[in-house]
Amino acid sequence: MALRQALGWSEGNLMRPDCKPCTRLMRHTAGIFTVGGGLSFWILCRLHYGPRITVPRSLRWAGCGAVFTSSTAALLVRLFMTECEPQNIAAYDKPK
Repeated sequence: MALRQALGWSEGNLMRPDCKPCTRLMRHTAGIFTVGGGLSFWILCRLHYGPRITVPRSLRWAGCGAVFTSSTAALLVRLFMTECEPQNIAAYDKPK
């Protein structure tokens, strides 16, 4: 699924064995962006509604922001990181 080969950015080499596998890299990136997205969308909600803010509304905005940013970040990692090229996934990602 990596776009690096289609765009001509990949040499097709295997990564070093001590690098993070694609699944762990995606999981860590999504976890970090979950927190940041929730906080940033909560702030946007506070700015948008001002004094009319309610707790369910702010939680809904924070939840949607967390899901949106984490899934977008994981998708971008999957598409553009060298660890997520097919030859590296086949060599280093361990199926459970």
